[in-house]
Order: sequence, then structure tokens, then C-alpha cells
Amino acid sequence: MILPALFFYLFAGVCVASAAMVITSRNPVHSVLFLILAFVNAAGLFILLGAEFLAMILIVVYVGAVAVLFLFVIMMLVVPVRHHDAGRGFRRIARGLSRIPAFRHGDRGRLPWTLTPAVTKSITAAIPGEVSNTEALGLVLYTKYIHYFQLAGMVLLVAMIGAIVLTLRHRESVKRQDINVQNARTPEMAMRVRQVASGQGLQDADAAEWVK
Repeated sequence: MILPALFFYLFAGVCVASAAMVITSRNPVHSVLFLILAFVNAAGLFILLGAEFLAMILIVVYVGAVAVLFLFVIMMLVVPVRHHDAGRGFRRIARGLSRIPAFRHGDRGRLPWTLTPAVTKSITAAIPGEVSNTEALGLVLYTKYIHYFQLAGMVLLVAMIGAIVLTLRHRESVKRQDINVQNARTPEMAMRVRQVASGQGLQDADAAEWVK
């Protein structure tokens, strides 16, 4: 019991410290690096809880895609480094939380939502001991919730196609491939035999034709 507790405090402490550095860091590149560190330690906490699938999702999706994408965008945009004090980020978060009714003075302790007894009855049957969490999640996702899974995939597909259509721009100056034109090319269209006299090259008058 001592070793899991030590790893829990290690992962939790580094995760909280990394999250604080994401807010207070002056360099946006350093903020993204601390965010990646926070994701890695959160994945370690999920492994301690026995949720290895969520840990894998944090590493593969969030660290391998989202955080790295943030890093590339920040490096390409050359975001200027803002010199501000370390407590400015915390003050902005405090101001944002003060606008929420549940965090205002006099409303503390009273949340705008409550749990009903019917929530506990909606829990499915227990997972057999010989089945791992990832396998059990796959069995439930591709059997009981297969229609919702396919619907979510269709929504993401439509969103991806819409983003491509909205951002696609046809530029006249960009040369594009036309497969039909390439397949219809003949040797006469692709090359031309010229008789060049010995000791003489192509004339300047033929330069435009050769460039074309």
C-alpha cells in the first residue's frame, strides 16, 4: 500500500504543479510543455485507478495530437512573450469564478444541480473479473451503444468535411494536376525533335516555345 500511495502523491503533486505553471508561465511554448507534463501525470493517475484505456487516450490523443498541435501553432505564429506577474493568471480565474452564481458570496455550498436516486439505478452490470477494462469498454461500446457510436462518427465526419469545404480556396496562380489531361498526352505533345546545326544552340526566338 505504501508504493501506490507514493506514486499517487508523486503524480498528483506534479500534475497540480504543472497545471499551475501552465497558467503562470510567461512563455506560451513553456505553457504547452507544462500542459503535456500535466497530461502525462494525469495518465499515471488513471493507471493507478485501473483505467488504462483513459490513460492511453490521454497519451495518444491529448499529448500526441492536441498538445503537439498547440505547440506547432504557437511556434508557427510566433506568439510574443508577455511579461506579467505570476499572480495575474490566478486573478483572472478568480474573477471568472466570481461571476458564476454558485461561487458568489452567499451562494457557496449550494450548487444549481443535484443527483437524483435514479442515477444510481442506471449503472450497468458489474464487469467480470477475467475481462480487462479496455475489453469491457469495447464490448459495451460496440454492442449496446453501437448506434450512438456510429452517430458520433457521422457527426465528426460531417464536421470534418464542412471544415475542409469552408477553408478550401482555389487559387489561379497554383498549378494543379489534371489526370485526364495527363492521360491524354501523346508523344507529339510531350516532346519535339529539333534539328540543331553543329556548333549552334537554340535561337533566342525559340526560348518562349521551349519554356512553354
